[in-house]
Amino acid sequence: MLSRNRKSEILQIAQSEGTIRVEDLARRFNVAEQTIRRDLSQLSDAGHLERVHGGAILSSGLGNLDYVQRRNRNTQGKALIGRECARHVPNGSTVFINIGTTTEAVAREMLTHTDLLVVTNSLNTANILAANPNIEIVVAGGSLRRTDGGLLGNLTTQVVDLFKFDFAIISCAGIDADLDLLDFDFQEVRATKSIIRQSKSAFVVADSSKILRSAPGRIGNLGDADTLFTDAPLPGEMSARLSNLETSVVVP
Repeated sequence: MLSRNRKSEILQIAQSEGTIRVEDLARRFNVAEQTIRRDLSQLSDAGHLERVHGGAILSSGLGNLDYVQRRNRNTQGKALIGRECARHVPNGSTVFINIGTTTEAVAREMLTHTDLLVVTNSLNTANILAANPNIEIVVAGGSLRRTDGGLLGNLTTQVVDLFKFDFAIISCAGIDADLDLLDFDFQEVRATKSIIRQSKSAFVVADSSKILRSAPGRIGNLGDADTLFTDAPLPGEMSARLSNLETSVVVP
């Protein structure tokens, strides 16, 4: 396969899966790992990818992906995260679920729960949970973000401040090397800060494409959360840094 064709396919895989790894690509294309590293370096130099330990992720310089792209990325990993996170939410809880395709995966796995009160600022999540008559749903109103059915603004945070949640289930656009939780929308940053503040326990759900990904808005630090649910082991440096904190990591 010509190098340019291989790099084009590598980009398509990155867009589909979020995180790509050198050894997996070398096996897929039947080439040496050094050849893949060279391809990834060239794609990184062109601004398409960001190199991470053992592979690469889509460049954060591309900005936030639209909802359909995000929904279709790493669906298997998100489903595993959703199942494991939902397992940690006991019946009878009061829960906030924020905007995101991974939090929607958690909502799907909560359809067998009973006696829950769920507050959400995601119309998509509310519609998913509406299929379960044993869940009381409160939608935190606000200005509609049509791209993904999210509700944001002062009204959203006012509703959040009316509650004390047992659990917050939150997603973010990225978690950087400093373990900071990041997002692109500053209104969403403000809302998520309020959600964490009003919750006894915070669960962060983030698939591997979010790890070592940057965004301009800082929600807080992973150390503020009780548990990170993700679908792949963290890179060594992040894992070592997190081991000094009380946040646990669950990989299904």
